[in-house]
Formats: sequence, C-alpha cells, structure tokens
Amino acid sequence: MTFSAQNPREAYLAASVTTASPGQLLVMLLERLVLDLQRATDALRSDEPGQANAPLLHAQDIVLELVSSLRVDAWDGAPGLAALYDYLYRELVRANMQKDLAAAEFCLTAASELRDTWREAALQLTSASA
Repeated sequence: MTFSAQNPREAYLAASVTTASPGQLLVMLLERLVLDLQRATDALRSDEPGQANAPLLHAQDIVLELVSSLRVDAWDGAPGLAALYDYLYRELVRANMQKDLAAAEFCLTAASELRDTWREAALQLTSASA
C-alpha cells in the first residue's frame, strides 16, 4: 500500500499499524473502540441520536474483528473473552437500534476496562522481553 507525501498523517498511521506488535494492534483497536463509544455516548447525551449511528456501527465492526481474531483454543480465558465480546456486540446493536444511552455507556465502560487491561498486558510483555 502506497501513501502519497500529500497525506503524511495517513502515511504515519499506516507505518504505525504495519510496525506494531500483535499486542499493540489489539490496544490500538480497543482505543478506537473507546473513541467510537465516547462519540456515540456524547451524541446520545446531547439528544443527537442520529450522530451516534456511525460510531456505533464502527464499534460493532471493531468488536466483530476482535471476535474473528480471537483464538478460543489459545488459552483458558479465551472462551470467556469470546462470550464478553458477543455480549458487547449485542449491546452495541441494542444501543444503536434503540438509541439506548445506558447500553452505550455500559459498552464504553467495558471497552475502557478491556483497553486498560490489554494495555497493561502489552506493557508487561514489552518490559519482560527488554
């Protein structure tokens, strides 16, 4: 994939993704999930439910990517994480269809905790290998 010099931001982001470790990629996905959910909850709180649709749809796409990349047989906790992802996805759909602020806030809290947990794990892995 080639990026023009006219868009250095895209080139930087592409380089960040292609050079990131699997743990860093997971954290990046979760950071974007949290950002999408912050945008959606802000829109719902501001009584602008139409503005919540796009970030909630993108959040659903991210959760589907997390599900598809999870190797359930890789470790003992993976089936529980898969169940959490499944529940999170259903709540995202409900939040979007019903413009349910409480469901969106739950998803934001869960995604933030997941991000923080995986970020800490990635940092520990990085420091252990250094």
